[in-house]
Amino acid sequence: MSFLKNIFKKEQPQRKISQANDLMVNDIIALTDSFALPESLRSAQFQVTAVNTYEFENKTQTEWVLSGNNNIELYLSLDVDDKTYLKFSVKIDHQDVETLFNLDDFATIFDEPGNAILQRQNDNSQTSGWTAEQYQQRIYAQVGYFHRKDDRHETLSKYEGEDSGEQFELYQLLDQDEYCGIELEVWQDGDTDVFLTMYRPTTDIVDMYPGS
Repeated sequence: MSFLKNIFKKEQPQRKISQANDLMVNDIIALTDSFALPESLRSAQFQVTAVNTYEFENKTQTEWVLSGNNNIELYLSLDVDDKTYLKFSVKIDHQDVETLFNLDDFATIFDEPGNAILQRQNDNSQTSGWTAEQYQQRIYAQVGYFHRKDDRHETLSKYEGEDSGEQFELYQLLDQDEYCGIELEVWQDGDTDVFLTMYRPTTDIVDMYPGS
C-alpha cells in the first residue's frame, strides 16, 4: 500500500522566493553588475549559510550569512523604514582599520556621548568601494543580543541564561548620505568586531533561487 501511495503522491510545488525576507539556508542570490557595488560583489552569486537574529529593545533584525566563490563572507540584513533597503556588511581587521583611519580619532567612538567624526585616510584592496570620505557617529553603546536562531521560525528567549543570546554593545557611524557606514560590536569579553556597511536598493538582488 505504501508503495502505491508513493506512486500517486502529488509532487510538492517548488518553493518560490519573491523577496529577500523569504531567504532561508542554502538559498542563492545573484547580484547586479552595477558599478555602485564594490567590484567583488558585482554579478556575484552568494549562498545563505546561516540565519541569525539581532535583538534590540524595540526590534529584532534578521541577518543572513552569505558565502561566495570569492571567499568573501558577506552579511545581509534589511533596513526597513519608509522604504526597504539591503544592508550589506563585511568584517574588517585591525590592519584595515589602521589603513582607513587615524587610530586616535577612531578611539573617540568610545567617548561619551558618542559624537565621533572620522575622516578616511586610505583604502586598501579589501575596503575599496565600501567606504566614504567622512563619517558621523549615530549610535553609542546600544545594548543588543545576538542569537544563532532565525526569529522568523524560532522563538527567542525572554529570560536571562543560556538561551538569552550573546550580549554586546553597538556603535554606528554613517556618511552624510547614509549610504556607507561603520559598525562596531563590542562583546562582554572585550572582543570587538568592526564592519563596513553599505545600504543599497532591493533591486541590487537580480535573482533568488531556492536551495536544494
